[in-house]
Amino acid sequence: MFDGTPPHDEPFDVLIVGAGLSGIGTAYWLQEKCPGKRFAILEAREQLGGTWDLFRYPGVRSDSDMFTFGYRFRPWRQPQSLAAGDDIMTYLRETVTENGIDRHIRYGHRVTAADWNSTTASWTLTVEHDGTERTLRTRFLYMCSGYYSYTEAHRPTFPGEAAFRGRIVHPQFWSDDMDYEDQRVVVVGSGATAVTLVPTLAERAAHVTMLQRSPTYIMTVPNRSAPYLRLRRFVSERWAYRINRWINLGLSMALYGVSQVFPNRIKRWIMRQAGRQLGPEVDVNTHFNPSYDPWDQRLCLVPDGDLFRVIRAGKAEVVTDHIERFTADGIRLQSGKELLADLIVLATGLRIKLMGGARLSLDGQEIRTQDIMLYKGMLAAGTPNFAVAFGYTNASWTLKTDLTANYVCRLLNYMDRKGYRTVIPQPDAEVEARPLLDFSAGYIQRAGAILPVQGSRHPWRVYQNYLADALLTRLQRIDDGVLKFGGPETEK
Repeated sequence: MFDGTPPHDEPFDVLIVGAGLSGIGTAYWLQEKCPGKRFAILEAREQLGGTWDLFRYPGVRSDSDMFTFGYRFRPWRQPQSLAAGDDIMTYLRETVTENGIDRHIRYGHRVTAADWNSTTASWTLTVEHDGTERTLRTRFLYMCSGYYSYTEAHRPTFPGEAAFRGRIVHPQFWSDDMDYEDQRVVVVGSGATAVTLVPTLAERAAHVTMLQRSPTYIMTVPNRSAPYLRLRRFVSERWAYRINRWINLGLSMALYGVSQVFPNRIKRWIMRQAGRQLGPEVDVNTHFNPSYDPWDQRLCLVPDGDLFRVIRAGKAEVVTDHIERFTADGIRLQSGKELLADLIVLATGLRIKLMGGARLSLDGQEIRTQDIMLYKGMLAAGTPNFAVAFGYTNASWTLKTDLTANYVCRLLNYMDRKGYRTVIPQPDAEVEARPLLDFSAGYIQRAGAILPVQGSRHPWRVYQNYLADALLTRLQRIDDGVLKFGGPETEK
């Protein structure tokens, strides 16, 4: 593992913050397309993987298909579309080792502040490591630290919690000693975490109840990719992966597009699919009929209908109601019903935390995340030599972060050819600020006050469309009049 500290008069060319899915992918493309760049990855934790190392709750898995969630440059070699967390960690470790990325990772390095110095044209990062504070300098700062806090979750409190005689746990902080065998479990929530937990818990628990305030769109997907398995008979593994990746990408974009044009038809189709799998005993109109249109929030996918299967078998149930209070034996609902429980799992969501919690500043002046307008969803307006990896809300996260990494490599190579030291996106006065994400999910709405913004027109618009972004990042010229470059040539 590389852990040498460069002299302060020899800064890194690029520092990547975060050794999760985005940071590892970014490091690969830097090595591939900018081989002369000196870079390191600063990881606050003692392990790579980010989300996939943090989350340990039963059944943790991807909520996007691995043929688009995996890297473009490294095939996902299993037929499973929705993969278990352990398998994803293995995939990440192998990617890091095979490509020599591990020697660039500095574990236990938490970035607490980053300040741009106009005199030196570099970022100075304040980093905590082994209980001490140190500084590192870099010419370009690339934030791949994700979008939520690893130490805090969205954890609402409920009346009467102290009276409950069982255990209460948030999935983000699940521990290995959490025994639930032959117990009555109530999972509070209806998002991706809840629909993952319920079928897994039902394998050992006496009974599981998914308690939701309102329904979510839940759709079954086959967990073995038939096209991939067929393709493997005729072409190489790499080509089978690439072709299947485009098949899945096309299907997901088609579903999203049709959902935007014909939301009611897609809603009825999803509900019919759920009804056929659940049977007549379950009131689909009450428990699987969201009040919003498809993709106003993220669609939940369940592999091979595992959630519907355990509900139909009587091992689990869905209750749609509001919590009045916790009791000694469980949860009393506003309807008057009481759910008995030995264990209550609060799958109530994430707490947004941007830039890994680091304070950003320009020559000592603070940069507030809510004041940042993103150029092409990746570069911060008015901020020199700074990029952020932010994925899609309607498709696999990695699709966008891969495009971002490749664009930044193009940008760095262009600056080298021209002799530029700095790049700053500058919107004109006619570009209006708009919310970054047109997405009604609770964790996004709660974070509205700290999220960056997008602009009212290209290249400040965030399209949430892979094909559009691929064209804009790969084919559009770098010097588009919006990016302002500085360096020896501009200073003569």
